[in-house]
Amino acid sequence: MRPPGTRVRRRGRLRLRPADRRGGAHPGRTLVLLPAAQARRGTPRRRDPARGDLLLRHRGRARPRLPADLALPSGRQRPARRGPGRRRGAGPRRLARPLDRGARPRHVLPERHGGPGPRTRLAHLLPPRPRGGLPVTGTRRLTVAQALIAFLARQFTERDGVRHRLIKATWGIFGHGNVAGLGQALVEYPDLMPFHQGRNEQAMVHAAVGHARQSGRLSTHAVTTSIGPGATNLVTGAALATINRLPVLLLPGDTFATRPADPVLQQLEVPYAGDVSVNDCLRPVSRYFDRITRPEALVPAALAAMRVLTDPAETGAVTLALPQDVQTEAHDWPEDFFTERVWHIRRPAPDPAELGAAVRELRAARRPLIVAGGGVRHSGAEAALAAFAESTGIPVAVTQAGKGSLLHDHPRDLGGLGHTGTAAANELARTADLLLGIGTRWTDFTTASGTLFTAPGARFVNLNIAPFDAHKMSGTTLIADARTGLEALAEALPGHRVDESYAAACTTAKQQWELRVDEAYAAPDLSAAPTQTQVLGGLDSLLGPEDILINAAGSLPGDLHKLWRPRSHDQYHVEYGYSCMGYEIPAAIGVRLAAPARPVWALVGDGTYLMMPTELVTAVQLGLPIKVVVLQNHGYASIGGLSRSVGAEGFGTAYRFRAPDGTYTGDPLPVDLAANAASLGLRVLRATTVAELRTALATARAASEPTCVYVETAPDPGTGPGSVPPAEAWWDVPVAQTASRPEAVRAREEYERRVGGRRWALG
Repeated sequence: MRPPGTRVRRRGRLRLRPADRRGGAHPGRTLVLLPAAQARRGTPRRRDPARGDLLLRHRGRARPRLPADLALPSGRQRPARRGPGRRRGAGPRRLARPLDRGARPRHVLPERHGGPGPRTRLAHLLPPRPRGGLPVTGTRRLTVAQALIAFLARQFTERDGVRHRLIKATWGIFGHGNVAGLGQALVEYPDLMPFHQGRNEQAMVHAAVGHARQSGRLSTHAVTTSIGPGATNLVTGAALATINRLPVLLLPGDTFATRPADPVLQQLEVPYAGDVSVNDCLRPVSRYFDRITRPEALVPAALAAMRVLTDPAETGAVTLALPQDVQTEAHDWPEDFFTERVWHIRRPAPDPAELGAAVRELRAARRPLIVAGGGVRHSGAEAALAAFAESTGIPVAVTQAGKGSLLHDHPRDLGGLGHTGTAAANELARTADLLLGIGTRWTDFTTASGTLFTAPGARFVNLNIAPFDAHKMSGTTLIADARTGLEALAEALPGHRVDESYAAACTTAKQQWELRVDEAYAAPDLSAAPTQTQVLGGLDSLLGPEDILINAAGSLPGDLHKLWRPRSHDQYHVEYGYSCMGYEIPAAIGVRLAAPARPVWALVGDGTYLMMPTELVTAVQLGLPIKVVVLQNHGYASIGGLSRSVGAEGFGTAYRFRAPDGTYTGDPLPVDLAANAASLGLRVLRATTVAELRTALATARAASEPTCVYVETAPDPGTGPGSVPPAEAWWDVPVAQTASRPEAVRAREEYERRVGGRRWALG
């Protein structure tokens, strides 16, 4: 090292050889001798074949020069060569560093103080510590599909101190778009993720949704498919999940992200957009959609998917589209990605100002009515609702999704509301001056297409965790969890109670309706073919609080909403948000997987059965003793009745041969659905009379294998025993404004009379 204070004399360009160009004293600088390994230059020198690896900036000239602040050792540079005078590699360089103050030279190496440093200790030899942020962790090399499975296996939900696994299992049908990715991952890690084999992609979504509803939205299933038709088959199930606010994770395969050869098998080419595939049709029916085109994108996308699945206000179908090449791509994943995560299901409390406004509305009301929707069930607020209704005396009517919020024998329960509701509930709704909606979306069936709540000045208070729904009907908003909101209302209304005359009128209306239910269930002739309501009566007399009843479409939801007497809060499982034909059988499988000790019944008409009987094979494969009741009425009975009411005369709704005039008015089709169910592996019990039906239902309930009860139903007599009470509220289905057939003309006249009573709500 040169003596302290030695500096470079000239600050211009400096040739490499002359040593006399260095010298002079400078009080603020010293020249530091650097190790040779750190002082090598990265540019070749004319007589230095050893070259080096120190990357110093130069101007690309034939004779490279060093910055003026870089001093060389005295003496000529000796080239690296053989012989006694050889130089062993590049020689050392000295680089000027500021010690105290003054202008700093442009640094090319980590800066070091020129003075002596402390003695090296053992701690100095350890790896450097991170400078903040997350601690450095290890990595795990997995494919994208393997990483996703490992991630999903460690996701949990927690509500009220009870923890559940979020993704309990994965359903799948494999094709070239997912077999090498998720298929291989499920084989690689069988202990991480249970797998269920499906027969139809839509049905797999229904099974996952059924499981989610039975689990109170605290757990669900994932569904994996190939690309193309397997992916598009998910759309209907995704829409059902999103409409009903039920979580399900969809993992459709997608076309190559690298696009080695377009189009690949089952790829839809879009001329105006190269990044569009058929999976994009899942965007409008998903609450969250992402396409994982790079492995690194999986981490934020997977976390976002879990956030939406566990958000009580935003949940629904979540789609992660997985290109088939990306699924198999390996990546070094941070270990933190696979740590256990618990997603806490929040119970937001109401805003004090909103709570105060709602309390004022309730205190001012003289004829209030509670409308309990699916949010009561999803929140687990049944006990809070019962306590609030008992303390205030306010009667409770229920939507399809909310049925079961109060048990049928609760003194404040009025049953279903709206087009398929009870006479008791609809009568009070027409005179109510305040409607307290709890967790309801206010669909047209609930509001009778806006014609039900006709009392002058009727007001709405909407207790809902979703702001979108809380602002409907121009109501006073109370954005909160249903249970938390009800508890807050009860605390703010101590001693408040409706007038006893109003409470007594509710009790009387309920008692009168129960007599009509008894008449609908009655079957005085045990040797006659049962009507549909008599089938429900047979189930009503047999089922206990542990049984679960599932339905979705046809005329059965209307009859069940009117007539069924729920004996437990989760017994009534009717999907009427999307009212999807084919939901019942796969949903029964999902429900049974969620509640393996409880009897599960799927009620289907022949139209629904023909839509999706495939998952009966799955029930047989899994050994799930679901009970399927098939009601054969040789057509679409529900839509047939609607067709006649709008002047379409039941056209195209009966299962009959084509007649010579081209219409479907010939003999009934000789389709044997019982034989079909037997061919799929079910035990089949045929019933032709009421007595045989009751025996078959009891046998099915005790069965330990999947069982089908097949019954041909008699037409509804219209009045008397076995008939369903008529609808007590209207439903808006537009009728042709001009027609020549008398039926259509009369239907239009009735339509215009009904539509004039609509209440317009700005919400």
